[in-house]
Amino acid sequence: MGLAIETTQLTRHFGSFCAVNNLDLRVESGCFYGFLGPNGAGKSTTIKMLTGLLAPGGGTIRILGEDVSDPRKALAIRRRVGVVPENLGLFDNLTAREFLTFIGRMYLLPPATVRERCEELLAVMDLTDTDKKLTLEFSHGMKKKLALAAALIPNPDLLFLDEPFEGVDAVASRTLRDVLKRCVGRGVTVFLTSHVLEVVEKLCTDVGIIARGQLVHQSSMEELRRGGHTLEDRFLEVVGRDGHEPQKLSWLEGG
Repeated sequence: MGLAIETTQLTRHFGSFCAVNNLDLRVESGCFYGFLGPNGAGKSTTIKMLTGLLAPGGGTIRILGEDVSDPRKALAIRRRVGVVPENLGLFDNLTAREFLTFIGRMYLLPPATVRERCEELLAVMDLTDTDKKLTLEFSHGMKKKLALAAALIPNPDLLFLDEPFEGVDAVASRTLRDVLKRCVGRGVTVFLTSHVLEVVEKLCTDVGIIARGQLVHQSSMEELRRGGHTLEDRFLEVVGRDGHEPQKLSWLEGG
């Protein structure tokens, strides 16, 4: 099926700090890829470069087989990609329906298609009865579901999700997981960043782990389990604690 995402020596500095260091990613088309790492490891910087929100400092990026450094190809590729960014990117003073309509128009979809997809997405995300409520009044879980609906409206071939389950209750989390499983089932590639290892282990077919800006592990979940590891075991093994023992809290110690 080929690669949905391919990077070669992808690098990004902020001043003297190297946030992403010669990153070589290989994400197969149609897989559910979990991109993991501790806080500050470079996950969000990587996803911003992959989605065109941040220019790379060096290296190459190919998305859906195309080099995104070519502006003409990059625009065509973005029409085939859906994104749920870390900050969600919603407009506070629009209703859910108005926001989805705006996104559909930005993707140049026909008005009838936008209307049809809006109705279906609002129903699936349990947001149909929100027409009199502005997005700023939404709960965090409702905002996450709306952001995912917006990412799905162009019927993407590739879906980027930056921490979609953070702060989401069990009901909203189940809805998001069910929708994502259906996407992968029909061939969409999903690239997910998350700190919730249990969710990644249940959902993802492949996993990459980044630490201090470098890729320290990349494999299928099947290969990882074949080695007798859980995802948490492997994560802690390759990320570690930089050689430091956890500090003790004196008032919690016995004696």
